[in-house]
Amino acid sequence: MTKSPEVALDEKLIASAEFQKTAMASKLNWLRAGILGANDGIMSTSGILMGVAGATTDSATIFFTGVAAVVAGSISMAGGEYTSVSAQRDSEIAALDTERKELAEQPELELRELTWFYEQKGLDYDLAHMVAKQLTEKDALRAHAEAELGIELGEHANPMSAAISSFVAFAAGGILPLVAVTGPWVSYRIPATIVAVLLSLIVTGYVGARIGGAKPTRPILRNVLISVATMAITYGIGTLVGHSV
Repeated sequence: MTKSPEVALDEKLIASAEFQKTAMASKLNWLRAGILGANDGIMSTSGILMGVAGATTDSATIFFTGVAAVVAGSISMAGGEYTSVSAQRDSEIAALDTERKELAEQPELELRELTWFYEQKGLDYDLAHMVAKQLTEKDALRAHAEAELGIELGEHANPMSAAISSFVAFAAGGILPLVAVTGPWVSYRIPATIVAVLLSLIVTGYVGARIGGAKPTRPILRNVLISVATMAITYGIGTLVGHSV
């Protein structure tokens, strides 16, 4: 049966909209993860470097400590992200396998269950049942995965991609305070580091807020206050340790 031009166009527009929505959601998730990773790299590395700078003025010691902090932090971040995403992926696959089995063994019960989910969204029984039936006929597993599990088929996160993204984001964030504290401006390394860190966190706080659709003031203030507290505490500890040794 040949589809009318209007139907064909509607289907094309719907498919395009769904593709764009999925692609945009994926990009935003990765960008948000990148911002968080960069924030972590900036804060943790600057905290370590300020602590060491408070204990010693030796540039070589500060530099190699900073390099070790960036490398170790990047690997740790990547490993943690890989483990977390792998566990999430395994859980989603197991849940889909269970759902696939239930659909094969008790389709009527699963149809009633899907109807109930749409009733909870505000549809009356007749309309909810009609929607559930049509979606089941089109792709039962996809319908149940989205309604019950909140899973988009084929949209499982890639653990290796997540690990690489986290590694790069943390390293990029950590390099900034490392360059600031080990630059040729030895006499001004502390204020230079503070300024560089605060400016970078203002940027990441603003971008992170815009991605999430929130007002940037609170995220920026949160970033700045946490960073200032971290650097002040570690610098103070480093100074005490340096003077006592």
